Amino acid sequence: MKALILGSGTSTGVPRVGNDWGDCDPVEPRNRRLRASILVESDDGSRLLVDTSTDLRAQLLANDIDRIDGVFWTHEHADHCHGIDDLRVLRYGRGGPLLGYAHSDVVRILRQRFGYAFAGQHGYPTIISLESLDRLRICAGIGVASVQMPHGPGETTGFRFDSNGKTIVYATDFSAVTKEMLDLFYGCDILVVDCLRREPHPTHCHLEMAIELANATLAKKAVLTHLDKSMDYQTLSREVPEHVLVGYDGMEVTA
Repeated sequence: MKALILGSGTSTGVPRVGNDWGDCDPVEPRNRRLRASILVESDDGSRLLVDTSTDLRAQLLANDIDRIDGVFWTHEHADHCHGIDDLRVLRYGRGGPLLGYAHSDVVRILRQRFGYAFAGQHGYPTIISLESLDRLRICAGIGVASVQMPHGPGETTGFRFDSNGKTIVYATDFSAVTKEMLDLFYGCDILVVDCLRREPHPTHCHLEMAIELANATLAKKAVLTHLDKSMDYQTLSREVPEHVLVGYDGMEVTA
């Protein structure tokens, strides 16, 4: 089972518009970050996409992805869902719409924003069949479990994916760790975790919290993602423990 980091950046990416690299060395290619998303792939080739970032088309092209078996959304913020139209090409040649899942509140909001994608219109087929996560236990042969996480005043969904005894967890855009998160994430092989910056943030995880979560869950590997322009790849790589990796676009981690 493997995790492919499609995008490891914040809502503004790195560099920010205006060629603002902050503390990131522009010569280091791993500092160039698209908006956060991930692809989980099982041994038999099943692929699940988490979030349709605003950079989705570029991510699919860069990683030669022309097929997925399901798509999941962590929450409704623009950087995590406004690339939804790029799923149209992945619908071509299929006998039916792509399978899509999110928390019930997110389902409602996505239907309001992107109704055409879930109902079709003007002769165009439905792109995605969107359903709530409530009763979902398996998708394309991959076990799926989820938990709601604090995201400042709102919430986001953390996911645990299981296949052939291996587990990948994706937890981004959270601002506190709950018992429910610890229980679901415990013993995972790979924890891909939000790590906006070193200093605490009102709606995101910071470096110390991310490492504490990795240790508390006994994650075999942790991959830091959703990194802002203060998080230079080489500098951060020298700071973190051996079992913690600094994520970058195109990074592939195998469980």
